[in-house]
Amino acid sequence: MKQVKAVIRPEKLNDVRAALERAGVCKGIMITDIIGSGNQKGIQQVWRGEKYVLDLIPKVMLDLVVRDQDVPVVKKAILESAPIGEYGDGKIFVYPVEEVIRIRTGEEGEKAL
Repeated sequence: MKQVKAVIRPEKLNDVRAALERAGVCKGIMITDIIGSGNQKGIQQVWRGEKYVLDLIPKVMLDLVVRDQDVPVVKKAILESAPIGEYGDGKIFVYPVEEVIRIRTGEEGEKAL
């Protein structure tokens, strides 16, 4: 099993969720509003004639655990639905998961997904 974390633009959340649903490999997902900085280095805005820089940009982090064989499908769904082609489109991280236990039933492993 693998944990897939994806940091994406907030405005792309609905598109990514729809793509994951169409792919049929995501049975559960956690979504967190985050702020951060990366290569984008912030954005400059003007308000009442004053320029200011937002160096921590709002993003959304998707967090899901899937079977090993589903990772390529999840990555493809995110890569096709999340980008707009500019800095700040986000990143995907994949981590190994040692164990999953469903609290309600006590099921373990892939059955718990």
